[in-house]
This record gives sequence, C-alpha cells and structure tokens, in this order.
Amino acid sequence: MSKFMILYRAPGSARDQMANATPEQLQAGLEAWRAWASRVDYAISDLGTPLAHTAHVGAGAASADGICGYSILEAGSAEEIETILNGNPQLAMPGGSAEILEIIPIGEI
Repeated sequence: MSKFMILYRAPGSARDQMANATPEQLQAGLEAWRAWASRVDYAISDLGTPLAHTAHVGAGAASADGICGYSILEAGSAEEIETILNGNPQLAMPGGSAEILEIIPIGEI
C-alpha cells in the first residue's frame, strides 16, 4: 500500500466559503464529509482539514493555486485513489478538483 496526499482545489478560499456559509450549509457540508469518510474509512490515513494560504518563504512567486484542503489516503495505486474519491464532497462543488500526489517514503531521518 502507498500513501497519497490529496490536495483539494476550489475557485474560492476555504476561509471565505466557511465565513459566507449559513449554519445549515456548514452542517450539510460536514454531514457530506462524514458520509464520504465513513464509506471510505478503510483508505483514510488522515482525513485532513481545510487550508488557508498564509505565507510564502523562499525563491519564486507565492501561489496556493486554489488549494483549500487536504487528505492523506492509502491505496495500491493512483487509479484506486481516483475510485476512492468518487462521491467526495469537494469534487461535487462547482469548480472543485483534486491533485493526487504519491508520498514517497524515505525512511527515518
């Protein structure tokens, strides 16, 4: 089994989406995540959380490119991760997408 980091993308920031949602919308969103997580709990290493871009350090231009959250999932392949992501609430949002990044183990540091 390999671990994969899933970076969720959206047209707006997670902070703005949460600030502009009604309590009912927030509750519905949490329930959708709970339902998806309970269906794929066998693959969840870290369900993750929303993210907010706060700083940039080092060379190059700052860019979060719409990243609004993450999860870490375990599976045999990236293709299996795509199947696991079926029904994911982030992907059901208008403009929602995800990047699948394989975590490469490097041993102890």
